[in-house]
Amino acid sequence: MQRPLPARLLAAAAALLLLALTACSGAAEPPPKDTRAPTAPTGVTATAGSATTVHVMWSAATDDRAVTGYVVYREGRQVKELPATTLMTDIAGLAPAARHAFTVRARDAAGNASPPSATVAATTLPANAEDRTPPTAPRSLRATAGGSRAATLEWTPSRDDTRVTAYDVYQADTRVHTAPGTATTARVTGLRPGTAYAFTVRARDAAENSSPDSPRVELTTASAPGAPPNTAPEHLTATATKGEITLTWTPPDTGGPVTHHELHLDGRFTTTIVWGATPPPGRATYTFPVQDPPGTRYTVTLRARLPDGTWGDFSAPRVVVVR
Repeated sequence: MQRPLPARLLAAAAALLLLALTACSGAAEPPPKDTRAPTAPTGVTATAGSATTVHVMWSAATDDRAVTGYVVYREGRQVKELPATTLMTDIAGLAPAARHAFTVRARDAAGNASPPSATVAATTLPANAEDRTPPTAPRSLRATAGGSRAATLEWTPSRDDTRVTAYDVYQADTRVHTAPGTATTARVTGLRPGTAYAFTVRARDAAENSSPDSPRVELTTASAPGAPPNTAPEHLTATATKGEITLTWTPPDTGGPVTHHELHLDGRFTTTIVWGATPPPGRATYTFPVQDPPGTRYTVTLRARLPDGTWGDFSAPRVVVVR
């Protein structure tokens, strides 16, 4: 005949079973649901760039986890959906000489939408289909670093047979800002510390005619506190002949010979340039073939391998057109 367990052992076994059930139950619980919406975007502006387009810009919203995108509305109807890294857009196909109102909302990964931003309005310009003359290029472009993440650009105004309606700021071959046609300055934000940048500006009129590029201007943002000195190759030039592109640059001063450089085209790694044990003195030159049709545009950057085996900072970008 089996003897019953003592009450003390039964109580201990019951306690262990309860702990095991509690642990299992806790492990199976789903993470708390994200119900908190992002903040509303601030600093929203709307600028008419032509008879049919308005340029909308805003400052980044915040979220307890992460903002994943923005939605732009015109008169309450959704017209654009953009990733979280994009803080401006052109709304095209609008009626000429008409007032249009815009708002922006932020979204997170759980689908929570922020309250709408403040409403901003812009009136598109009167149509002028006969205007086919572009403005002159902006002149005397200057750039000043505003700390480690911003820059201020200044230029001499362009001229046009009607009037300049907007200035588009390009970083390499990508538009990063649009200013009104009455402006001669622009502040570009969202830059990285200790990074070389190259900017140009184009003027635009109401018929969407764009000027040639202004002269290029370069700057390097301030390094983050405690960061090592910038190690980017300097004075990069890129020239195209039929079927080839030739690069020349000054390698960085690293305290030793720079035997390797990485070549990137349009932000993607393309090849490693290897000089061997004795790199050429002074400026370096490298020519590589291209098979793309004439008119193809490339943005070129370089970075050097440092004596400790790591890769240094990227050069200021250069845009080159295949011939």
